[in-house]
Amino acid sequence: MFEGSTVALITPMSADGQIDYGDLGALIEFHVGAGTEALVIAGTTGESATLAKPEHIDLITRACELADGRIPIIAGTGSNATAQTLDLSVAVDALPVAGFLVVTPYYNKPNQEGLYRHFAAVADAVERPVLLYNVPGRTGVDLLPETVVRLARHSNIVAVKEATGEVDRVEVLRDGCGDDFALLSGDDATSAEFMLLGGDGCISVTANVAPKKMRALCDAARAGRREEAGQIDAELQGLHRTLFLESNPIPVKWAMAQMGFTGPGIRLPLVSLAAEYHDEVRRAMSAAGVDIAAAA
Repeated sequence: MFEGSTVALITPMSADGQIDYGDLGALIEFHVGAGTEALVIAGTTGESATLAKPEHIDLITRACELADGRIPIIAGTGSNATAQTLDLSVAVDALPVAGFLVVTPYYNKPNQEGLYRHFAAVADAVERPVLLYNVPGRTGVDLLPETVVRLARHSNIVAVKEATGEVDRVEVLRDGCGDDFALLSGDDATSAEFMLLGGDGCISVTANVAPKKMRALCDAARAGRREEAGQIDAELQGLHRTLFLESNPIPVKWAMAQMGFTGPGIRLPLVSLAAEYHDEVRRAMSAAGVDIAAAA
């Protein structure tokens, strides 16, 4: 189930920061039509850090209702407190989600044993499968391959989203975790090579804006069609870069607003994309074949 092109979906908001469920429905329809294979709701790109627990649960609930079984919903439920992660994950476990994307605890920087116990506790507490999420550039802690291998022995831990950009980890993880454990890239700029080396797919920010092209990239790379994958990836590299000119999801929310899919809303402490980057993002969208006028 956890393979191919998954979108780390933005959470659409009005100018005052309220979740816009009408726009959420439009986004889900867009991705169903584009061939996206799954959606992560309330992950990093979905501004999970600024969601209160009731609206976090409501957002995932509404996404499941709007998807109506047409596309798998993966729920982001991680935090830097194990008790809070357990509380939220158990609450969401009753919903028809495909699984939980659980980020490494941030700021408090646990060691590898602490990380192991954190993820094992979550996996023990829920019925639905757990996907590990390693993004040390944002959390300040790296879930090392040997710890992932150890966690992969848990029957309810089924995948890792590896966002270090270190593609040499693919071979180590595949050898240690086995073929049934899903390896997903969380770094758009290196996702093509990650999959060509044996990864199973990606959880992508870029796919918010260019879902069909990211699906095509995943299909080509996973099939080992290196030349085709390289050509598609070259067309997307501008987006991969410019969507991180400021902290994610600032640029991608701005881009989606230009496409007419959402309003300008983003929650403090994040603010809208600086004007100096607008033209650069527009050029990258154009180079990737994103027709702003047509989408709007």
